[in-house]
Amino acid sequence: MIDTISTAEHSSRLAAVRAVMAERGLAALMITDPSNIYYLTAYNALSFYTPQVLFVPAEGDMLFFARAMDAHGASRTSWLPDDQVFGYPETLVQRPDTHPFVWVADTLRGLNLVSNFEHGQVGLEMDSYYFSPKAFEALVKCLPEYRFVDSRELVNWVRSVKSDNEIELMRGAAAICESAMATAMDAIAIGVRQCDAAASISAAQVRGTDDFGGDHPAIVPMLPTGEGADTPHLTWTDRPFRDGESTVVELTGVFRRYHVPMARTVSLGRPDPRMAGLAAATDDALGAVLAEMRPGVQTSDLAATWNRELGRAGFHKPSRIGYSIGIAYAPDWGERTISLRSDDATILQRNMTFHVIGGMWLDGYGYEVSESVVVTDTGIDTFTAYPRCLTVKE
Repeated sequence: MIDTISTAEHSSRLAAVRAVMAERGLAALMITDPSNIYYLTAYNALSFYTPQVLFVPAEGDMLFFARAMDAHGASRTSWLPDDQVFGYPETLVQRPDTHPFVWVADTLRGLNLVSNFEHGQVGLEMDSYYFSPKAFEALVKCLPEYRFVDSRELVNWVRSVKSDNEIELMRGAAAICESAMATAMDAIAIGVRQCDAAASISAAQVRGTDDFGGDHPAIVPMLPTGEGADTPHLTWTDRPFRDGESTVVELTGVFRRYHVPMARTVSLGRPDPRMAGLAAATDDALGAVLAEMRPGVQTSDLAATWNRELGRAGFHKPSRIGYSIGIAYAPDWGERTISLRSDDATILQRNMTFHVIGGMWLDGYGYEVSESVVVTDTGIDTFTAYPRCLTVKE
């Protein structure tokens, strides 16, 4: 089992990114998404709540800019040498009259990385969660020589096809995911407070297994319960679980920042016929989608299969049924690239990885089941082997 990614593989990642930059005519790329920074440098810290950016020129050294106290952490986690890491002063943190990217711009200018790029296109991650309007304003104002363009998730798309080493890291995350789901199913019981069950799940995620130590997830465990199960992405309350209620459990295992999510549903007491019927139809539709996944298949065809199979049971789901997964930081474990839906024409390739979700949220009740998968030469492998059905605890 591989534990970390080698510097040689990081070099190949950078080469792949630069190949796409060349195709798009980008002289440089400025990366603020912490997942993409980790992908290219291995830098790993909860520092992205303050501005940080990785400067990737078409040629030459990458440069990483972060708050001074966090820049030091690059020597602890990344392979970047110290002379490629720059820390901005503490006096620039969360000030209303300036922005750290003003300092970044001045530093780039001092390194002769402005005039060399005059009138060249420089890509920005315009939809990154951690790239604010104020950050954009600072760069535009302080670097008028650059012609900024949207990078359109360039690095995210390079990440969408995994190396064999990455797949092995995700198998570690899968083992943690299975352990956390087993913990959830044990913890959810009549009279147990939702928050206590959530605490047990979180402990299992961080503890991991004997072979794979866990990491903090990009999204906390989600536990929509009772009538609230008709809405995804609800977390927990301090209310006890009750007889006759169902709970949707959606969680993830995390190993070396690679995420493998899973969703299952548990019923406390025998489910009523409408829930049983919804679970059977959803399980069958998800199974049909998984059976069709292989290299060369278009994602929109998978959505069509889902809609056809679900429609036979009289149900309809308007939202997407999955997305690409891999490296992640809060607030999302998706890669923000490929969606499994009717208007996405992406062609599946070997070593793409997805969270395929059968989520049905109806009026006053809901059911969810999902699988994280890797596309193989002939089909898919599911990362986990947890039973794919409604769990009933009587």
